[in-house]
Amino acid sequence: MKKNELSIASDGSPLPGGPIVTTGNLLHFLELESLRAPYRILDAPDSPLLVPLSFAARMRKRDWFDPLLLQILPRGEELAGRKGFTVDPVHDAAAAIAPCLLKKYSGRALLLAGDRCAMTCRYCFRRRRGAPLKQSFDAIEAALLHIGRDASLREVILSGGDPLCLVPEKLERIARLLADIPHCSTVRIHTRLPVADPDRVDAHLATIAFLSTVRTCIVVIHANHEAELGGGVPAALLRLRSTGCLLLNQSVLLRHINDCEDRLAKLSCALLDSGVMPYYLHQLDRVEGAWHFETGVRRGRELMAGLRRLLPGYAVPRYVREIAGEPAKTPL
Repeated sequence: MKKNELSIASDGSPLPGGPIVTTGNLLHFLELESLRAPYRILDAPDSPLLVPLSFAARMRKRDWFDPLLLQILPRGEELAGRKGFTVDPVHDAAAAIAPCLLKKYSGRALLLAGDRCAMTCRYCFRRRRGAPLKQSFDAIEAALLHIGRDASLREVILSGGDPLCLVPEKLERIARLLADIPHCSTVRIHTRLPVADPDRVDAHLATIAFLSTVRTCIVVIHANHEAELGGGVPAALLRLRSTGCLLLNQSVLLRHINDCEDRLAKLSCALLDSGVMPYYLHQLDRVEGAWHFETGVRRGRELMAGLRRLLPGYAVPRYVREIAGEPAKTPL
């Protein structure tokens, strides 16, 4: 058995051993037979499958179209090219100002703190960025020195990969170096970990609490569907809130997953119940291999009009897309 591969008992129940890393084990756990699949499943995709057991446990069994399953299962559509879908749709490469440091918008810089995520999302705009980040901590420290010399930078965004997938000691070092930069008044952490694997949040609560005492600390989670917020997620979000950070959510508009008013409205309500403000609903970044997730902008605008009828204003996320070279996210 490969390292970190999940073991499955004869009755289909999971045994300890880490996340699910093969489609066979995932389908077995969900009581699905690959020969009966209504779509082609990729056994050897370019972005290997990775899903925490706690996330898989929130999927409906015996349902090929479960909205959580569709987000992470490699399907044959990934191999079909489509005009306008590229390896770097948001032009990260052009925005690099130092190793692992991007600057796209005024007053903000984005630090690629690592290359690991808790889960492989098939629509991720960085899923085909090329070789994984292998920078040493020296490269991260050099990026932080660059931030320290640029007094125009008021906010640093930690991304990657997922910053909360770093070992606690590494994230704590980054946090303490950021705390020493006087003009950096805000630190924003973008993470899917509280949704993907909520028990692992505890390892970083002390660091987030520290950041919240010395800087404005914002944690932006990523949930696309109400069902993602089950299991241990509400408790993990409550623990995050207890550190003093502000919690926001960003979603991606995904075909057959959340492209209806009812699903988006239920997501906003579930987020608010957990103390998370709906922030952004992103139009899909057109990364190569993700065309089958795209919902048209016209449909997106119809959905937003429906949400404004169903929800109070504070519960309605902003519908935006990223256009390379623009000074901010573009409202749609």
